[in-house]
Amino acid sequence: MNKKDIKKVVLAYSGGLDTSIIIPWLKENYNNPEIIAVSGNVGQASELEGLEGKALKTGASKVYIEDLTKEFLEDYVFPCVQADALYEDYMLGTAFARPPIAKRIAEIAIAEGADAICHGC
Repeated sequence: MNKKDIKKVVLAYSGGLDTSIIIPWLKENYNNPEIIAVSGNVGQASELEGLEGKALKTGASKVYIEDLTKEFLEDYVFPCVQADALYEDYMLGTAFARPPIAKRIAEIAIAEGADAICHGC
Protein backbone atom coordinates (compact mmCIF):
# COMPACT_ATOMS: atom_id res chain seq x y z
CA MET A 1 0.00 0.00 0.00
CA ASN A 2 1.39 3.39 -0.89
CA LYS A 3 0.62 6.78 0.60
CA LYS A 4 -2.03 7.60 -2.01
CA ASP A 5 -4.05 4.51 -1.04
CA ILE A 6 -4.49 5.64 2.56
CA LYS A 7 -7.84 7.42 2.71
CA LYS A 8 -8.76 6.93 6.37
CA VAL A 9 -6.51 6.77 9.45
CA VAL A 10 -7.45 5.96 13.03
CA LEU A 11 -5.11 7.80 15.38
CA ALA A 12 -4.40 6.89 19.00
CA TYR A 13 -4.88 10.42 20.34
CA SER A 14 -3.72 11.73 23.72
CA GLY A 15 -4.12 15.42 23.00
CA GLY A 16 -0.46 16.05 23.71
CA LEU A 17 1.95 17.85 21.41
CA ASP A 18 2.95 14.79 19.37
CA THR A 19 -0.54 13.53 18.57
CA SER A 20 -1.85 17.04 17.95
CA ILE A 21 0.95 17.85 15.49
CA ILE A 22 0.68 14.50 13.72
CA ILE A 23 -2.88 15.21 12.48
CA PRO A 24 -1.92 18.03 10.07
CA TRP A 25 1.32 16.18 9.24
CA LEU A 26 -0.62 13.07 8.19
CA LYS A 27 -2.96 15.17 6.07
CA GLU A 28 -0.05 16.92 4.38
CA ASN A 29 2.07 13.82 3.81
CA TYR A 30 -0.60 11.20 3.04
CA ASN A 31 -2.80 12.92 0.44
CA ASN A 32 -5.27 14.42 2.95
CA PRO A 33 -6.78 11.28 4.52
CA GLU A 34 -9.70 11.40 6.94
CA ILE A 35 -8.30 11.30 10.49
CA ILE A 36 -10.33 9.70 13.27
CA ALA A 37 -8.91 10.41 16.73
CA VAL A 38 -9.44 7.83 19.49
CA SER A 39 -8.75 8.28 23.19
CA GLY A 40 -9.38 5.81 25.96
CA ASN A 41 -10.50 6.73 29.46
CA VAL A 42 -8.79 4.34 31.86
CA GLY A 43 -9.39 6.52 34.89
CA GLN A 44 -7.98 9.88 33.86
CA ALA A 45 -11.31 11.47 32.87
CA SER A 46 -10.26 14.99 33.94
CA GLU A 47 -7.35 14.87 31.48
CA LEU A 48 -9.79 14.21 28.65
CA GLU A 49 -11.64 17.52 29.04
CA GLY A 50 -11.36 19.59 25.87
CA LEU A 51 -9.79 16.72 23.96
CA GLU A 52 -12.53 16.44 21.35
CA GLY A 53 -12.38 20.13 20.46
CA LYS A 54 -8.60 20.06 20.24
CA ALA A 55 -8.61 17.06 17.90
CA LEU A 56 -11.25 18.63 15.66
CA LYS A 57 -9.39 21.98 15.59
CA THR A 58 -6.20 20.29 14.42
CA GLY A 59 -7.98 18.44 11.60
CA ALA A 60 -9.63 15.26 12.86
CA SER A 61 -13.01 14.60 11.27
CA LYS A 62 -14.32 12.46 14.11
CA VAL A 63 -13.33 11.79 17.72
CA TYR A 64 -14.05 8.80 19.92
CA ILE A 65 -13.46 9.08 23.66
CA GLU A 66 -14.05 5.57 24.94
CA ASP A 67 -14.77 4.65 28.55
CA LEU A 68 -12.47 1.67 29.17
CA THR A 69 -12.35 1.90 32.97
CA LYS A 70 -14.37 -1.25 33.72
CA GLU A 71 -12.47 -3.42 31.23
CA PHE A 72 -9.15 -1.93 32.35
CA LEU A 73 -9.78 -2.71 36.02
CA GLU A 74 -11.40 -6.11 35.64
CA ASP A 75 -9.33 -7.58 32.81
CA TYR A 76 -5.94 -5.96 33.39
CA VAL A 77 -5.39 -4.26 36.75
CA PHE A 78 -6.98 -6.88 39.01
CA PRO A 79 -5.15 -9.85 37.40
CA CYS A 80 -1.85 -7.94 37.47
CA VAL A 81 -2.28 -7.03 41.13
CA GLN A 82 -3.16 -10.65 41.94
CA ALA A 83 -0.02 -11.75 40.12
CA ASP A 84 2.05 -9.15 42.01
CA ALA A 85 3.18 -7.74 38.66
CA LEU A 86 5.74 -5.14 39.66
CA TYR A 87 8.92 -3.78 38.20
CA GLU A 88 11.41 -2.57 40.80
CA ASP A 89 8.51 -2.20 43.28
CA TYR A 90 6.62 -0.04 40.78
CA MET A 91 3.05 -0.81 39.68
CA LEU A 92 3.02 -0.72 35.90
CA GLY A 93 -0.24 1.21 35.48
CA THR A 94 0.69 2.88 32.22
CA ALA A 95 1.85 -0.42 30.73
CA PHE A 96 -1.35 -2.14 31.91
CA ALA A 97 -3.44 0.54 30.17
CA ARG A 98 -1.96 -0.01 26.71
CA PRO A 99 -3.67 -3.32 25.77
CA PRO A 100 -7.31 -2.23 26.30
CA ILE A 101 -6.65 1.04 24.48
CA ALA A 102 -4.95 -0.73 21.56
CA LYS A 103 -7.77 -3.28 21.41
CA ARG A 104 -10.43 -0.57 21.20
CA ILE A 105 -8.47 1.39 18.58
CA ALA A 106 -8.27 -1.75 16.42
CA GLU A 107 -12.02 -2.37 16.84
CA ILE A 108 -12.81 1.21 15.79
CA ALA A 109 -10.42 0.98 12.82
CA ILE A 110 -12.24 -2.13 11.60
CA ALA A 111 -15.69 -0.62 12.18
CA GLU A 112 -14.71 2.61 10.39
CA GLY A 113 -13.05 0.80 7.47
CA ALA A 114 -9.73 2.51 8.13
CA ASP A 115 -6.73 1.88 5.91
CA ALA A 116 -4.20 2.56 8.67
CA ILE A 117 -3.69 3.02 12.39
CA CYS A 118 -1.29 5.65 13.71
CA HIS A 119 0.11 5.72 17.25
CA GLY A 120 2.93 7.22 19.26
CA CYS A 121 5.33 5.47 21.57
